[in-house]
Amino acid sequence: MSGHSKWATIKHKKAATDSKRGKIFTRVIKEIMIAARGGGGDPDSNPRLRTAIIAAKGCSMPADNIKRAIMRGTGELEGGQIDEIMFEGYGPGGAAVLVAVATDNRNRTVSEIRHMFSKNGGNLGEKGSVAWMFERKSQIVIEGDKATEDQLMDLVLEAGAEDLRNDGGAWEVISPPEAHEAVVAAIQKAGIPTVSAEIAMLPKDLLKLEGKNASSMLRLSEALEEHDDVQNVYSNFDIDEKELEALAG
Repeated sequence: MSGHSKWATIKHKKAATDSKRGKIFTRVIKEIMIAARGGGGDPDSNPRLRTAIIAAKGCSMPADNIKRAIMRGTGELEGGQIDEIMFEGYGPGGAAVLVAVATDNRNRTVSEIRHMFSKNGGNLGEKGSVAWMFERKSQIVIEGDKATEDQLMDLVLEAGAEDLRNDGGAWEVISPPEAHEAVVAAIQKAGIPTVSAEIAMLPKDLLKLEGKNASSMLRLSEALEEHDDVQNVYSNFDIDEKELEALAG
């Protein structure tokens, strides 16, 4: 179970059924802009942009929106300067937290993220304080009833995946970042729908939380996820399934 948290799967399911689709689009558009700004507007020579476009298509973003986001990133269209920040800190009970942010107002966002940590029993740390507890991986989530283990196992391993995990409600396909596109393509070719497909920071080990620490950590996670400038939240906490269901409602 190293690196796998029930909360991560619940988070992806919530995102898949999120009525605030506009917010999902905003996050993907920011990632496309940042990728295009850093590596150019040609996805053939920009792996990060290719991954962002896959995510955009995965949430049914119109092609025109994708094109405009690329042009804003490359400067062909005006769109404002967006900065990337990775916050590192600790949540209740000592859980490690990484918060990926894309913002056009660094000072405001730093202040608001710091306030969220302190309000919910956590604190921000220095750069490098918790990042070593995570590793970059391709993470693809598939609803449990959309595919069987037999369907997925040979398919994803042959495409370059290194692990297939099942939490009872969803499949999680873990791969090296460089295998991401090939694994996504293999799953799509097989006609299996995905909940999410992204390059994520996965924890190497998990920290079990209970009681007040568990409920406080969930509140912090949800508060961070709701912030308009937050692209992703990663943590190494895990909570007992029954307690998680009760807390998540």
